[in-house]
Amino acid sequence: MNALLGSMNYIFIFVSLYFEVFLLMSIIDSPDETKSEEDYFPYMDVIVPIFNEEKTIAKTLHSLLALDYPKDKYNILAIDDGSTDGTLEALKHFKDHKNIIVLSKPNGGKHTALNLGISTSKAEFIGCLDADSFVDREALKLIARRFRNEHVMAVTPSVVIDDANNIIRKTQKAEYQYGNFVRKAFCAIGAIHIAPGPFSFYRKSVFEKVGMYRKAHNTEDMEMAMRLQKNGLKIVNEPLALVYTVGPSSIKKLYKQRVRWVSGFLANLIDYKGMVFNKKYGDLGLIVLPFAAFGVFISIFVFIKGILSLIKSLWMEFQKIYFGGFYFHFPSFDWFYFDTSAISILGITLLAITIFTVWLGHKISTGKWHFSFEFIYFFTIYIIISPFWISKALYNTITSREASWR
Repeated sequence: MNALLGSMNYIFIFVSLYFEVFLLMSIIDSPDETKSEEDYFPYMDVIVPIFNEEKTIAKTLHSLLALDYPKDKYNILAIDDGSTDGTLEALKHFKDHKNIIVLSKPNGGKHTALNLGISTSKAEFIGCLDADSFVDREALKLIARRFRNEHVMAVTPSVVIDDANNIIRKTQKAEYQYGNFVRKAFCAIGAIHIAPGPFSFYRKSVFEKVGMYRKAHNTEDMEMAMRLQKNGLKIVNEPLALVYTVGPSSIKKLYKQRVRWVSGFLANLIDYKGMVFNKKYGDLGLIVLPFAAFGVFISIFVFIKGILSLIKSLWMEFQKIYFGGFYFHFPSFDWFYFDTSAISILGITLLAITIFTVWLGHKISTGKWHFSFEFIYFFTIYIIISPFWISKALYNTITSREASWR
């Protein structure tokens, strides 16, 4: 058993380390396509699907109205999806604004609100902004530039946590920084398979080619990106287009959100299983999707192994106290006892690279090097709680249960 666990340790750490280095090299080898692009102002529409967002919708719409983009070149389609709170009352303040079109429909889910917006829009380019997110003034202009390339069918932004005012949100802030690094690396290898709900844009012709949004296990943004990839349509990332989103404020809310995300990923992966290990889809099919699936099992393995190690250590301490009595001494450090085994060195290297990528993710989205100790929350809290939502998502997938949105 020990030999088997040891072998699995080496396999999991090697695969993780390989993937991290692969992503880093992808960014290093990719050309910077953003600095040379000139301004481009096509007509664009932003769809804002809304359900029970009376507290945030005004801030969301005001951030869109403040965009540094010609006012006669974009509209905002605010679509209420059968809200039961004061959302409609809040939207009344925007009904007379020339750039805002307010629509209301019975509740049918986010994908139905998006499809209504797409059907209503007359623009060449269409994007979405979640009703709890806010955009930087430059975001739309930066995204529009990417569409000067006629081969680009979709553009994704960088998403950051707005107002990280507690430990749970600080943890997510570091996670999102890492996500921005990953998205830029995926862009470099043509492997973006999630177009985030906050401010991803498409050519309208895309929906004529591949169809409209689907419920897609409550992860329609992931499924749409997978559908584009399956049809060979190019998705790129604009890292300097910043979108601020409100992260869950408690472990309970974070758990429910992540169960939905991971459940949706696994269900969509099954739906698009023909892309996995398929060389037709390049690095996405051969590396990214297999590793993403493998990562689910890595997380659970590391968690279980950690629990077993903790139980073993506590049992040994209990035996020491039981047979030798209790005594207290201040801990001391001696380099003689430092673990220099290959597995430890590889683990430390993996940790160091991951910390660097979180730091790099901040640089990618803001253009500034800023070191923060928020990564400590990321590595400690997520190691403890993420296996719970991953396990629940696996259970949902095996039993064909759908994670609820609310």
